[in-house]
Amino acid sequence: MTVAKLEVNVPTSLKLALDKEIRQTGATRSSVVSAALAQYLDISIHSLFQVSTSGSLVTGVYSGAISVETLLLHGNFGLGTFENLDGEMVILDGQVYRVRGTGEVSAASSNATTPFAVITHFSPTIDVSTKAISTLSDLHNCCNAFRSSGNIFYAIRLDGAFTHVRVRAVSPPQKGGRLVDAAKAQHEFNLADTMGTLVGIWSPGFSSALSVPGYHFHFLADDRRHGGHLLECSAGPLRLRMEPLTNFHLALPETEGFLKADLSKSAADELAYAEQAH
Repeated sequence: MTVAKLEVNVPTSLKLALDKEIRQTGATRSSVVSAALAQYLDISIHSLFQVSTSGSLVTGVYSGAISVETLLLHGNFGLGTFENLDGEMVILDGQVYRVRGTGEVSAASSNATTPFAVITHFSPTIDVSTKAISTLSDLHNCCNAFRSSGNIFYAIRLDGAFTHVRVRAVSPPQKGGRLVDAAKAQHEFNLADTMGTLVGIWSPGFSSALSVPGYHFHFLADDRRHGGHLLECSAGPLRLRMEPLTNFHLALPETEGFLKADLSKSAADELAYAEQAH
């Protein structure tokens, strides 16, 4: 995340009002000022931009909807996949990385396309250290402690030393294959004693028709040599930064595959299967 230090002179009345807002909400001074400036300048923060739906991905709609270059107009932090499920997408500090089924990590080209992605201009309001964690469930519980609602989205970043990370990366399925078919053949990797970052989005249950409900994490090692969709992990204390996202923008593809797909059936069971280790 890129930040800039700002020093300004304001009337005492504004300073008192700012301090009152901080006491009442528990927000940081930076987050309140950033929100006020964003509103005045008409710049979106605390907003999640999503390309297509998880349901369409489950049914096999893998055609690229927008390019990486266009996607980055909407944020600098997020995750997703690439056209034809050709790898896991990790968006960190304004850079887009592709983790292919071979485990290879590379910077995605600006003209690479995505059938599904979520992205935000990351502006965390929470910045704390977690306790040591031994399982993915522990990680979820650590994050739960800092979520104030189950009805909005959250962007979550965790940095630090991981004693163990289990990740997966999908490869393009056979023509006509569904997401579960790709999941059955996914490649899984175990990493030990790795410095890295988790890029995560938490989505509320009511969004299950559109998104991956609950936590969805992708991992990227500091050396940019390893990464993928997170399946399990253990780590020492991590730096946790979290941002509540109260605006949601959904961009629906105009591709033939999406327009003609039957998205009326629930994809929850297949999506849950695809998110797990196999």
